[in-house]
Amino acid sequence: MEKRREATSEDGVLTRIGQAIMLHRAGDREEARNRLTALWHEIGPQGDAFHRCTLAHYMADTQDDPRDELDWDLRALEAAEGFVTERPGCTAAASAEPRIADGPGPRHPLVALRAFFPSLHLNIAADYAALDRPADARAQLRRARASVNALADGEYRQGLRDAIDRLQLRIDRAAGHPR
Repeated sequence: MEKRREATSEDGVLTRIGQAIMLHRAGDREEARNRLTALWHEIGPQGDAFHRCTLAHYMADTQDDPRDELDWDLRALEAAEGFVTERPGCTAAASAEPRIADGPGPRHPLVALRAFFPSLHLNIAADYAALDRPADARAQLRRARASVNALADGEYRQGLRDAIDRLQLRIDRAAGHPR
């Protein structure tokens, strides 16, 4: 019975994160940010790493200031790295599975967090680019490229590769290095 309550509670957190995401996508950025902030405080610093990573990943998108967006993206990465490295024999780039499945459907949080890495690094690279820190942006793009290779072939992987290439091109053009 206790495990059932715990699973329902965890599902409730993800549901609430999802509801805030829907608000944001519908254009209510402020309410989404308010709900995610309240949920962040509820989860707390010792809360589930998967929840913290997911919440911070989406909270970054609701920020108006690029520095705040970077702070939230870094929190998401920190939660993901902490969760993955706490597991024996696990790293962000390596796993027992040859490829990380993507797409909809239930997944183990470890697999889902690993699938976040390319996107997390891409978002941080974009944050650094917005803050006119091209060297830091390029470093994150290298990490995004390395981690995207752990994903299974498919639309998600290709979409990330395309986004990485677009951001690389934008950074290169801004620095006067057209490709």
